[in-house]
Amino acid sequence: MTANKSNFTNMKKTLILLLLTSSIVFAQNDKSDEETIIKTLNNWHKAAANANFKAYFDVLTDDAIYIGTDATENWNKKAFEAFAKPYFDKGKAWSFTALERHIYFSKDSKMAWFDELLNTHMKICRGSGILIKVKNSWKIKHYVLSMTIPNDNTNEVVKIKAPIEDALIDKMKK
Repeated sequence: MTANKSNFTNMKKTLILLLLTSSIVFAQNDKSDEETIIKTLNNWHKAAANANFKAYFDVLTDDAIYIGTDATENWNKKAFEAFAKPYFDKGKAWSFTALERHIYFSKDSKMAWFDELLNTHMKICRGSGILIKVKNSWKIKHYVLSMTIPNDNTNEVVKIKAPIEDALIDKMKK
């Protein structure tokens, strides 16, 4: 009986050690992936500021979706490239710098989603998106850019938007 109890105790210790080791490895992988995603997003924004069309669009998956601040801006990668190319060709597209960013991972660590506050020419904007792991790199599959509006100024902004967006709403209802 003592031998069985000793074996059971050793098995428990081994199991606990394995669980702790695997937890540390997963935490390190998430931390490494998080650092890679931060670098990927920072470089992506930098590529736009430097008008590096290839570097900017290489970060997007082939089936990526980009949603801009205008209600009509919902592009697949090809359409977004067509929209953005003239800006990049002029030598400067846009310059966004992250002020704050949060990154989250799926349980299998093959997908991540994020939200970020950005310093832009439109003042503070919010970006959010989904990345997928492709081999050893992360690619943006979906990105949404939104302008922030102080709650106290919502009525003023709605008055400005109303003539344009009321027409768009009527068109979309048909």
